[in-house]
Amino acid sequence: MTTARARHILVTTKKECLELLERINKGEAFDIIAEQHSKCPSGKKGGDLGEFKPGMMVKEFDKVVFSGNVGEVYGPVQTQFGYHLIEILSRS
Repeated sequence: MTTARARHILVTTKKECLELLERINKGEAFDIIAEQHSKCPSGKKGGDLGEFKPGMMVKEFDKVVFSGNVGEVYGPVQTQFGYHLIEILSRS
């Protein structure tokens, strides 16, 4: 079965999500921004969610992680929890 590893930043507004994406695209470190801004407990680990299989995350999250390009940052991705920036670290 396919597995993936990703990290994310969770915020409450689309506007904040877009502002953080712009900072990342300008070269700021994803993990530092996650530590400073993410509402998810994983923020303390730079947003790292570890390895997971399809169905372990909400469907909007899974769709991005299991279809996007490894190494890219996607977002804003809206779920019932808020808005995410998702970086796909690996998939096998």
